[in-house]
Amino acid sequence: MDFLVKGVIEAVKALYDKEIKESDVNLQETRKEFKGEVTVVTFPFSRFAGKGPEQAGAEIGEYLQRQHAEISDFNVIKGFLNLSLSDKFLLETFNKSISQESFGIFERTNDKVMVEYSSPNTNKPLHLGHIRNNLLGFSVAEILDARGYDIIKANLVNDRGIHICKSMLAWQKFGNGETPESSGLKGDHLAGKYYVIFDKEYKKEIEHLIAAGQSEDDAKKNAPLMAEAREMLQKWEANDAEVIELWKRMNAWVYAGFDVTYKSLGVSFDKYYYESDTYLLGKDIIEEGLAKGVFFKKEDNSVWIDLTADGLDEKLVLRGDGTSVYITQDLGTAQLKQEDFGMNQSIYVVGNEQDYHFKVLFLILKKLGKSWAEGLYHLSYGMVDLPSGKMKSREGTVVDADDLISEMIATAKQRTEELGKVDGFTEEEKDRLYRMIGLGALKYFLLKVEPKKRLLFDPNESIDFQGHTGPFIQYTHARIRSVLSKAGSTDLSFNNITELTQTERELVMNLSKYPAVVDSAAREFSPALIAAFAYDCAKLYNKFYHEEPILKVEDLDVRNFRLALSEATANTIKKAMHLLGIEVPERM
Repeated sequence: MDFLVKGVIEAVKALYDKEIKESDVNLQETRKEFKGEVTVVTFPFSRFAGKGPEQAGAEIGEYLQRQHAEISDFNVIKGFLNLSLSDKFLLETFNKSISQESFGIFERTNDKVMVEYSSPNTNKPLHLGHIRNNLLGFSVAEILDARGYDIIKANLVNDRGIHICKSMLAWQKFGNGETPESSGLKGDHLAGKYYVIFDKEYKKEIEHLIAAGQSEDDAKKNAPLMAEAREMLQKWEANDAEVIELWKRMNAWVYAGFDVTYKSLGVSFDKYYYESDTYLLGKDIIEEGLAKGVFFKKEDNSVWIDLTADGLDEKLVLRGDGTSVYITQDLGTAQLKQEDFGMNQSIYVVGNEQDYHFKVLFLILKKLGKSWAEGLYHLSYGMVDLPSGKMKSREGTVVDADDLISEMIATAKQRTEELGKVDGFTEEEKDRLYRMIGLGALKYFLLKVEPKKRLLFDPNESIDFQGHTGPFIQYTHARIRSVLSKAGSTDLSFNNITELTQTERELVMNLSKYPAVVDSAAREFSPALIAAFAYDCAKLYNKFYHEEPILKVEDLDVRNFRLALSEATANTIKKAMHLLGIEVPERM
């Protein structure tokens, strides 16, 4: 709507001899209870018009209608000028952009953006929280790619530390040589099984020590299993051949298991980083910071940064014995990623429990004078709960990603068969459709909520062919494809359409927003904006479908226009859902 912004600037100059900037013009979508498509906020103009906002709005409206054929009518409600766009303009918009294959495709930029997501631990399988992380990261990467950026999808794998040793030690002590092949378990599930066993056996030891007279804190420190796990970690850090061999073996099982889950979710990565490779990085940066006076040493030789002037606190960046803490490693990894790819922007998709950590990390890098630190962004997201309550992985009650995916597909199968939507499908086609609907329901439900919000995921609510759900949008796409298939026509030209019905106007207006929605979603890193747009398209199409005859209309031009509008809607829904990582069926 660039012409409207320019038109308002012209009107203010012509009517009130006042120069205003584009940023002074506030355009909004007209509220549904008022006539019109675009609203101009006129309150700011009343002060130099020397008139009330309503009178100023009326004068600007008259000027725009007189000077711009695109405006067919206007009305003023208080300080809001509601503009009605002409049918001719909407038809031209449809023909020149919406109906074209290139609609919503942006020119490539020269900017590189890294999106880092997933970040699993190799001691357990992926769970529901990881699903939100993966889907959010992947969708943001797809949206940014659609907006024209060069994207690097990265995964930093937490493959070292005491928690990894717990799984290794439990397998060593209680596993009897069990493997994924001998057990029939995915490798990540097998590692997770022994992580849970460690926790149970550790708790037993704590209880025995408390019964023998130790305090709970002492019992936790003195439990033999924990001592053995700490010893195993020391051996790993010393590159002990036997421990390293076991670590590589179990990690290989886990990676094979992760790959199956990633494939099921439809997510992928361009670059993997491993903490076992990066945990020693950052020490050079600490030395650099000490030399620059950014860091300081305490008496025990530990290195700190004082961030109290920035409203934070003092932060340890290196222990007194010279060993790293998390921030040390993250400083080094950030530097390594920048050296590898030279990104303009780097987005960390990590839960909101790490908000403080990233605030500190980014601030330290800025204080160190790293110019690229300005491009670092923490995409913080809320936890996911199920109706049954919060997940606790160490107790073995984790909501497993693979189990949830299987449950979603099974529920999709049940609901789809109940509604009779697979008549005439082969078994292979049915299985593909059930997977498409089940995963579509899961992805849409998790992505339609703004990332920062905590959400309650209800699997049953997510698979509904009538609600604000993925399956509703998928079914609408299949419905449109069915209409187009029945039409059997490839020539959808229309020459004598001059008027649009209200539902046609609404649908054309909504489709026209797609490029702006992609642009906003890219700027805000918000798949929720894409999800809302796709839902609005589906909802408006269903209204159009029920109110306007398509195949039975006698006027060939009207029929062809409605078919072309149907095809453009299907194509736009498919593009939008693709940005959410969701497939749409051709038939149901």
